[in-house]
Amino acid sequence: MPPLKLLLVRHGQSVGNAEGRMEGVSSTGLTLQGVEQSLRLGRHLAARGWRPTHIYCSPLERATDTLTALTQGFTGSGSSDDDWFSKIPKSDARKRISAQIVLAPDQTVTVELRPELMEYNSGIFTGLTWAEACDRYPDLCQQLVTSLDWQPIPKAETLEQGQARAQQFLDHLLSRHGNGDRILVIGHHWLLQQVIARLLGCDRAWGMPMANTAQFEFWLDRDRWYQNGPNRLNTELWQIKRFNDCTHLK
Repeated sequence: MPPLKLLLVRHGQSVGNAEGRMEGVSSTGLTLQGVEQSLRLGRHLAARGWRPTHIYCSPLERATDTLTALTQGFTGSGSSDDDWFSKIPKSDARKRISAQIVLAPDQTVTVELRPELMEYNSGIFTGLTWAEACDRYPDLCQQLVTSLDWQPIPKAETLEQGQARAQQFLDHLLSRHGNGDRILVIGHHWLLQQVIARLLGCDRAWGMPMANTAQFEFWLDRDRWYQNGPNRLNTELWQIKRFNDCTHLK
C-alpha cells in the first residue's frame, strides 16, 4: 500500500512580501515574480507526475492566487508572457477558486479553503512595514528588538493559538485521508512552520528559511499513525522526501 503523501507549499511572492510588509491575515495578490514561481511549480509537479488527489489552501489572496497560477502551470494553459492572470477578478479570493479543479481530462481534484491555514494574525502590525511599525509603536518595537523573549502584540493571536490552529488542521487532514492519497497544501511561512512542528511531533516550533513556493514533502503510513510501539521509530514508515525544495525555480 503506498503511503499518504503530503506536500506543503508556501505561496508565491506577494506584493506585500516585495514591499516588506507584515501581511498576516490581510493579503495582497501575487507579483509577476510570484505568478512565475507558481507557474513553474505547477509545471514541475506535472513533469514529475505528482498529481494531488485533494488540495487544501489558505483563503488569503496570495495563497489562492498561487493555486490559480499553479493549476495553470500544471495544465499548460498559463504563461507568464501573457496577461491572463491580471484579468482574474480581485474582489473576492474565495470566488476565484472552484470547489473542484480539473488537472487532466481524467482527473478532477477537490479543493478546500481552510481558515486554519491562514497566516499568523499579527494584530496592530498587520499590513505594516517594520519602519512603519517603529514609527507608530516605538516603545513596543524597542522591546521586540532588545529581548528575545516573546512579547505580546495587541490584537494579535498568541503563539499557542497559532499552534492550536496548525494541530486542528493536521487532525482534520488525518481524519479525512488515508494511505494512497496525495495531499497538496498551500499556506504561509509562519503557519507552515507550526504544521511541520506538529507533524514531526516537536514540543517547540523551529524557525526555518522558507522561500516562496518552497516544497516540503512527507510520506507517512496513515494506518499506523496513532499506534504506539517500535513502529514510531521505523523510518520506513515516516520519511521526509523534500525539505525547502526550490529546484523548480532554477
